[in-house]
Amino acid sequence: MRQMQRFFVEIAFHGGAYHGWQAQPNASTVQETLDGALSTVCRQQVATVGCGRTDTGVHAKQLYAHFDLVEPRQNPEDPNFWYRLNALLPHDISVKRIFAVPHGAHARFDATQRWYEYHIHIGKDPFRRGLSWQVRSFPDLDKMNEAARALFDYRDFSCFSKSNTQTFTNNCTISHATWSRIGDCGVFTIAADRFLRNMVRAIVGTLLEIGYGDKPVSHIHEVVSSKSRSMAGMSVPAHGLYLARVLYPYVNQLDSPA
Repeated sequence: MRQMQRFFVEIAFHGGAYHGWQAQPNASTVQETLDGALSTVCRQQVATVGCGRTDTGVHAKQLYAHFDLVEPRQNPEDPNFWYRLNALLPHDISVKRIFAVPHGAHARFDATQRWYEYHIHIGKDPFRRGLSWQVRSFPDLDKMNEAARALFDYRDFSCFSKSNTQTFTNNCTISHATWSRIGDCGVFTIAADRFLRNMVRAIVGTLLEIGYGDKPVSHIHEVVSSKSRSMAGMSVPAHGLYLARVLYPYVNQLDSPA
């Protein structure tokens, strides 16, 4: 019997040219592009399974996927393999590394925590175009951070989810949610065991309503308790959102080298 070996691949990408991570008919996606390059270099058909999906236009600083190879002719753990793979990939997708894992390891189901960032800035800046959302003025971060801390008290986040997502539960455990400012830029960092579709962008839209004084801090409790998407704020543009980090139980193995 021919032996199968499972590998994890760590990538980063600029999502501006793609209809998200997940392969779909008649649309350019990160997964489809990566699978094509892997299949060429490995000289066999490769189908990756990602740690989760990202929407159209969303970026990733770190995304893991797994794939299986049948008796690979080349060692995918060799940096020269990564070099050849990156040479085939477009400029907006980068393979950071590939390493072997036990056959039962799963990029999606084994992930215990995911971190996202949302970036905003004031003032027209051509170097942030497509990478951060330009806002009219800087919101009150103290109010937004006070409201963000309230998210730790809840588990059901139906109010921040797209409808008809076919998920079994809208429960999530948020462990970190903080706004910080560096110059004219603001970054919202949030971590949870899982995220619903559109969840981070809806949370940011809701917090900005509070930061701009359109709603009081207490509004966050009304929104989450309602379990209604119509109560939450707008879904902010995708180009300010980044999947920043994904953690696994075997975290030492998966931490990027220094």
